[in-house]
Amino acid sequence: MAPRSRRRRHKKSPSSVAPVVENPPTVVAPVPVILSKPGPSIDTLGFFSLENNVPGLSQLILQKLNMKSYEEYKLVLDGGTPVSGFGYRCLEEMFQKMEDTFRFCAYCKALPSGLSDSKVLRHCKRCRNVYYCGPECQRSDWPTHRKVCQELRLVAVDRIMEWLLVTGDFALPSGPWSWLTEAVQGWDTWFSMRRLQLDDTLDAVLDSQAMTTLWASVRRPRPYPDVLKGSLKRLLTDVLSRPLTLGFGLRALGINVGKVGGSTVHVVGASHAETFLTRPGDYDELGYMFPGHLGLHVVMVGVDVAAGFSQSTSASLLEPGTVQLSGHRGLYHDFWEEQIETGQITHPDLVVAFHPGFHASPDLMEAWLPTLLLLRDYEIPTMITVYSHQELAASLQILVDLDTHITAYGANPFASLKPEQVYSNPNKQPVYCSAYYIMFLGSSCQLDKRQLEEKVNGRV
Repeated sequence: MAPRSRRRRHKKSPSSVAPVVENPPTVVAPVPVILSKPGPSIDTLGFFSLENNVPGLSQLILQKLNMKSYEEYKLVLDGGTPVSGFGYRCLEEMFQKMEDTFRFCAYCKALPSGLSDSKVLRHCKRCRNVYYCGPECQRSDWPTHRKVCQELRLVAVDRIMEWLLVTGDFALPSGPWSWLTEAVQGWDTWFSMRRLQLDDTLDAVLDSQAMTTLWASVRRPRPYPDVLKGSLKRLLTDVLSRPLTLGFGLRALGINVGKVGGSTVHVVGASHAETFLTRPGDYDELGYMFPGHLGLHVVMVGVDVAAGFSQSTSASLLEPGTVQLSGHRGLYHDFWEEQIETGQITHPDLVVAFHPGFHASPDLMEAWLPTLLLLRDYEIPTMITVYSHQELAASLQILVDLDTHITAYGANPFASLKPEQVYSNPNKQPVYCSAYYIMFLGSSCQLDKRQLEEKVNGRV
């Protein structure tokens, strides 16, 4: 879970912040979300895991969000309307209360309510990101904090600047690629290709009234232009990382996007991070990556798919040159039985799981096991992303134990460049969304068709 980036996107409905969309269009069909059997939720587990490091932190978050329960918090994540006093009278109040949810001592874990009258939480003057209840705790924590202080300074700026994405005041550069797809191997070449367009976009945002209002609302000194531009570029990579990672998977696995009827990608284990405030145009860059494609259908499937996420479950042919987004709320193996085996939706050309987290929780592993086995046994090209090298090693071991045939793994050339701080453990080394990938196809101990037929017929 990455509570910072997710919580900051709760304030407006998707329709109120949709930016202008350039061709090729992304088609989002207004069909109600299909409900399926509930399953373990990575959003829920992540929220309540806050208590492991900082007892009382989850309640502090609910209090500052003017919410009475986690159920109400989850309702907002799902795009619903809470019944209590959620919301803020002005931007200044919103930013202040959001910052209050980070106010606990990074060393002793004390919350404001647990401090004596003589103590007050003050942030580190270098990074303005972590808090301490006094000089003693700050001195004791410095050997740990010094290793991440500079990186956390970027986190503090990004946390504020991300609001411009929510409001639509930072519209990403878009349009057909001027370079061949094969020449764009990662962010360096992508930035080179978009350089002139990106410079104009960043200059316009820096000079906008929205930027002035933003920093006046947070009541902090406005950073230098190069600091703000750096933050905007990191946020840009965070938004485009998912669609370009899908493109990287399609390209690396040699999947033909020029086939008649279009190509289908399933994003499994999708949560509100992939669906809440997802707007027409967010996946256009995937289409530009493959000029001449005959349609790309991206289907989000997961128990945490936002209830307001528009969708279409039609198996009709895709319009050439368009990227269509759709969603299904439920477990993937149920979705497979209900939608794919019945022919309502075509078989996927690629399945991708962004940060499935099955390595970290027995409950999540139990929920993921039927899906992993299904993908293995049906020999569906599959790609998984993880946050860190440690998660990469743990996930690889699980997949090896399941006898999956791992075809490739390594650093993702389109990983987000925005550092993610662990909410309840602020001095832990920040991680980056989709930093590493794993690809697998079928089983590592596959029988050939003749052997399989003999085994099924009882001759082996």
